[in-house]
Amino acid sequence: MQETSPTVLVIDDDPDLRDSLGCLLRSAGLTTQLFESIPDFLRSKRPEGSACLVLDVRLPGASGLEFQRELAAANIKLPIIFITGYGDIPMSVQAMKGGAVEFLTKPFRQQELLDAIYLALAQDHAHQERERASSGLKERFEELSSREREIMIQVAQGRLSKQIAGDLGISETTVNVHRSNLMRKMKAGSIAELGRMADQLNLIPDSQARSRQHPRQALSPRFALRWSRRRQRTGCPSIFSKLIDKYIAICP
Repeated sequence: MQETSPTVLVIDDDPDLRDSLGCLLRSAGLTTQLFESIPDFLRSKRPEGSACLVLDVRLPGASGLEFQRELAAANIKLPIIFITGYGDIPMSVQAMKGGAVEFLTKPFRQQELLDAIYLALAQDHAHQERERASSGLKERFEELSSREREIMIQVAQGRLSKQIAGDLGISETTVNVHRSNLMRKMKAGSIAELGRMADQLNLIPDSQARSRQHPRQALSPRFALRWSRRRQRTGCPSIFSKLIDKYIAICP
């Protein structure tokens, strides 16, 4: 499938600057759409491919910063590059905290703007790739049978086939068959990869995901006994000894 060309969207109420930006971007080989105001922009359809927005801070009606907040509230992911002739530090801080790629004060160098645009387009391309991958993952998960989904969640939680079989009242062989089938359907090359997929699909509570990634290793009774005898022989414990004593106390 041929990839759609990226598009730079420009909102600026100054017609001379707007036309100048259009000439610059087209000369750089970038598809460009120019808008005089935010309402004009909202009446248009978002381009199919990667896109970014070059946005003037001061506009008739709502400001560029207010529009940035509205986009974020609507969960619309569109990288923004602010341009302004009246910028100050608090304004730039507010824009960057809101996720802006760059905040340029007029007059700015053309290369500064182009660099910011290429960065913004790369960010949007990466975001769209992640969205496509996530969508494909959800589609594959929906194609699983209810039993396969149930087993996938338990496998991702780190449970063994024998344990899953006991929970579901089926044989271990049946669990293994379901697990093999669901891994093929999910295109998972390993249990670890299946676990990452489950995390992306939010199938496992955060606390369980963290415990799976960083499991606490229980100390064996034999180690604890050997350590207790060593402490009796050495007498006064060192700082290191105290730390191990504390660790033994909290381990299962």
